[in-house]
Amino acid sequence: MTDHTFRFGAVAGQAPDADAWTGLARRAEGLGYATLLVPDTLGTLSPFTAVAVAATATTTLRVGTFVLSAPNRTPRAVAWETASLHTLTGGRFELGLGAGRPDAERDAATLGVRFGTPGQRIERLSQTIDAVKDVRILVAAAGTKLLRLAAQKADTVTLGVPPQYTEEQVAAKLDELYELAGDRFHTLELGMNLVCAGEEPPGWALERFGRTGTGILTGTPQQMADTLRRRRDHLGVSYVSVNAQFMDDFAPVVERLAGT
Repeated sequence: MTDHTFRFGAVAGQAPDADAWTGLARRAEGLGYATLLVPDTLGTLSPFTAVAVAATATTTLRVGTFVLSAPNRTPRAVAWETASLHTLTGGRFELGLGAGRPDAERDAATLGVRFGTPGQRIERLSQTIDAVKDVRILVAAAGTKLLRLAAQKADTVTLGVPPQYTEEQVAAKLDELYELAGDRFHTLELGMNLVCAGEEPPGWALERFGRTGTGILTGTPQQMADTLRRRRDHLGVSYVSVNAQFMDDFAPVVERLAGT
């Protein structure tokens, strides 16, 4: 059981124009989402720019990166961007960091930066956290070394596991985090991402991930809310992000659970 109340984020990284992007941000705010989260890929909008524009179009919505590839920027560059966003958003910016998903190596090569070994990337992530001040830090982690770093330095830990992971597999990861975090564990906000949510998963999700993983949430709004309550009781997960494609479908769950 956790003392953390539910909060919800919408993950989006593309829009055809500024009006569509600001409209999406206002829609997320109006539906009760706590955060709008932007991924860090060369196929999506630049995360720092995108969250800045989203923040100007809203008043209470928090904005964040989900997650910034730490190897692709120097720690001081991230600290500079973060300090600027913290000021200009009125403290609504949250920094999500990771050591780089598999495709991030290709992005790094395109940007002309060295991706580094796994150990070097984790060290860069640690240095980036140390360079940043005054914002909430989310770390995406799955392996032991990243979980250890997150246990020591993050405010929120979101599990970077495949959508098809079962609850038992997620529980095993969280048990590991518990051992690594010690007394800090109960201060950590635990998060998970949903690739889709609604009455029925779309065909592409079924084909890629199946139906039963924790990253696929299906059912009526009440059934989905009940599942998330059970997961919070059993796993401690209280921060749930969802692909913005399903933001409207998931909104009745947000209405039932946000802040409870």
